[in-house]
Amino acid sequence: MFDYRYHALSLAAVLFALALGVLIGVAIGDSNLVSSAKNGIVHNLNSEVSEARSKASQLQERLGDEEQFANGLYPLAVHELLAGRGVGLVFLGGSSDQVNSLVSAAVTQAGGDLATVVAVREPLDLAGLAHDAAGTHYSALAGSPALIERFGELAGRQLVSGGQLVAKELLSRVRGSLFSAFDGQLTRLEGLVVMRAEPSGMSAEASEDTAAFESGLLAGVAAVGVQAVGVELSGQEDSQVPWYKEKKLSSVDDLDALAGQAALAYALAGEHGTFGMKSTADSLLPSVTATSAQP
Repeated sequence: MFDYRYHALSLAAVLFALALGVLIGVAIGDSNLVSSAKNGIVHNLNSEVSEARSKASQLQERLGDEEQFANGLYPLAVHELLAGRGVGLVFLGGSSDQVNSLVSAAVTQAGGDLATVVAVREPLDLAGLAHDAAGTHYSALAGSPALIERFGELAGRQLVSGGQLVAKELLSRVRGSLFSAFDGQLTRLEGLVVMRAEPSGMSAEASEDTAAFESGLLAGVAAVGVQAVGVELSGQEDSQVPWYKEKKLSSVDDLDALAGQAALAYALAGEHGTFGMKSTADSLLPSVTATSAQP
């Protein structure tokens, strides 16, 4: 049996759907409505951008104030830490003008003098070293890592002692073969900065010889009682901090930062630790103690 009520309800639903469709179509087609929504979104975005810029400007101003304060405090913090001390810089595997300038600035600011800068030729020129060491048992360096390590120890001793050792002329004799760069003079040093680059492109034998020499060099420096500190730049790849730790050196991993230069001065003055901003660092700066400021 045909139900008129069902038919009436169906017809009403169709008419309602048509009316709703017309209303939605009108709303979508209303340019004023769309424009109003767009303007609202743009206004909100502009407000957020303006607020973000204002906060950034405030933070930049605050950062500038903090930097100005740090720059003013830095000379006082390192004043005379290295007063009258001669400091050396040795590059293992390539030199860097930037590192040279930063170390010089840090040492000078602390009252010291960067007296000697050398770059060890790596891989080692064993043939040249053997020739220059003719007449000594070091003329048989090639093929003997143990002898190379002993040679490195003697070189380290002489580098920081200013030649005040027996056979003191040996380092001067082999200087051309051992160093790719040399600036300053051989004089007594009271601190040594070490900058190492990861060896690359060497044969296994050359790597073994280089490792033996580097170990011997640092052992010789330690035997004389001179404080050695390893350094690197904050953006340096192949961080050498683990190597410095292995060799029992204090280290600074952010030499290009003001805090890094301050840490270097304190480390050369006797503070021990791993300083900087990288995950391998123990702290940004050494703990400042009264004894650190005493030469």
